Amino acid sequence: MGHNGRVNFRRLFLFLCVGVLCLAQGDWQTLTELPGVDWQGLSPARKATALRIIRTEACSCGCDMKIAECRMKDHTCASSKKLAKAVVTELAAGKTEAVVRADLKKIAAEPPPVLDDPVKISLAGDPARGPDNARVTLVEFSDFQCPYCSKAVAETKSLLQQFPKDLRLVFKQFPLDDHTQAQFGAEAALAAQAQGKFWEMHDLMYAGYPNLSRATVLGYARKLGLDMKRFTAEVDGHKYAARVHAEEQEGEDAGVGGTPTFFIDGKKYNEVFTAATVAPLIRAEMK
Repeated sequence: MGHNGRVNFRRLFLFLCVGVLCLAQGDWQTLTELPGVDWQGLSPARKATALRIIRTEACSCGCDMKIAECRMKDHTCASSKKLAKAVVTELAAGKTEAVVRADLKKIAAEPPPVLDDPVKISLAGDPARGPDNARVTLVEFSDFQCPYCSKAVAETKSLLQQFPKDLRLVFKQFPLDDHTQAQFGAEAALAAQAQGKFWEMHDLMYAGYPNLSRATVLGYARKLGLDMKRFTAEVDGHKYAARVHAEEQEGEDAGVGGTPTFFIDGKKYNEVFTAATVAPLIRAEMK
């Protein structure tokens, strides 16, 4: 990726709301069911041991919360989900509490995998480059005012050139709240898509980074020969705001915390995105 240190304030607000809701429904220190934790294979006694462990061991994502607390307040956190799963798996295999706690520290110190386990991402109606029957699908959650997203454009184009018949790039909107013009850019891009010019608008907005002023984007629309009356009405009327929000929510559910975030056949990519590092993964996926 390339978004380390960037804050998505909407996501933070969501987590705060979830935290308040959790307090209203029960404390993470007493609840026996946690989001994304499957207790299958554990006896009641071993489940009690698992709960004791994840209520007292720290999550490794940097949130300063315990594993159980992080599961309740940040259901997208891959670290707390991985650690909780490890606790259940090891206890089900007969390991002692002391051994499980020691193993957790080793797991927490491990770097994240290059690719996470696959998740389902809806692709219906999203702009795409590359053949519909491509063997590999690359999904990008992106922000038109993000410098790392701007740099990623050349990398994705390079990959599409390397795999013209086997790679499909699908674009998802994920404007960050601390980028003041990103929401406008996302809605404008979708308004351009409605007139068959998404990728042309995409290329112009990234080429002109970071300027996404209304005057600049309207200039792009005129340059592309769009129906300006329709384009202006849809942008000013926020016709696509709900769709942008839905894609943001979908991204958050899939574990997106910043931009750009890429998924290779549904598997989130966790390292700096370059054509050189991703091309071997695409070749492996094709096999």
